[in-house]
Amino acid sequence: MVRPHAVKGRKHKKRRMEEAVEEEKDEVLEAEEEEGVKEEEVGNGGEAVAAEDEERAEEAVEQMAGIPVMPPVEGAKKPGVIFVLERASLEVGKVGKTFHILNSDEHANYLKKQNRNPADYRPDIIHQALLAIFDSPVTKAGRLQAVYVKTEKGVLFEIKPYVRIPRTFKRFAGLMLQLLQKLSIAAVGKREKLLNIIKNPVTRHLPANSRRIGLSYSSEKLVDLNNYVAAAANDDVSLVFVVGATAHGVIDKEYADDFIAISEYPLSAACCLNRICGALEQKWRIR
Repeated sequence: MVRPHAVKGRKHKKRRMEEAVEEEKDEVLEAEEEEGVKEEEVGNGGEAVAAEDEERAEEAVEQMAGIPVMPPVEGAKKPGVIFVLERASLEVGKVGKTFHILNSDEHANYLKKQNRNPADYRPDIIHQALLAIFDSPVTKAGRLQAVYVKTEKGVLFEIKPYVRIPRTFKRFAGLMLQLLQKLSIAAVGKREKLLNIIKNPVTRHLPANSRRIGLSYSSEKLVDLNNYVAAAANDDVSLVFVVGATAHGVIDKEYADDFIAISEYPLSAACCLNRICGALEQKWRIR
């Protein structure tokens, strides 16, 4: 025989279990609703983050680490100088499975197999020439307006006057390889193009009021450079010096207003540029 109070106790226990189950269901439903709201918020935020990351990635493609710019100087508003470096040996070649700027030291065997003269592949000359320009007090005083480089293959590109040229040849060759493949290189953290391949001829990029002076050992007009620059440089005219960046050969003198020699001996491009910068420093009293 079952006692009445025992039956009543079972009913109370069953009712408490049912109430506990209902409370647990309500808690689960509330948690799911909150989680759904969070997932929606995260989803919307995730799309924004993805779009931002994609934009940063696109900017990174246009930039190259290690190509910083020099701070601006007041001298940029004063009369300046432009350099045109012609016949630079900057040719891209695929050696093995990778592309390189061909040079006589590392790729002599490859060049000989291609029936080419390794002595003609001297990208170190243009590297030394650019260091001579950008390391000069003329550039640091803000008097450099632009530098244009034309390769043996006829590719013309511009280098902004506030670029820092890599000190080592290996890094410089990598920079030139990237430029010739991507057509431009932007500043670190900016979209401004520091090096940019442009259309020929170079005369379309020169100021109208410029005096174009070509330098060559083969010229019959031997001048004292300091006196020549002192007479040619004035506030109304921009001086443009055209210098060959090759081991052998003569520059194109068709667009030069004057064609001079500055020494009785053949000089390297870097030596010529050092002399030009020295004469300009003396004229403009840059110490």
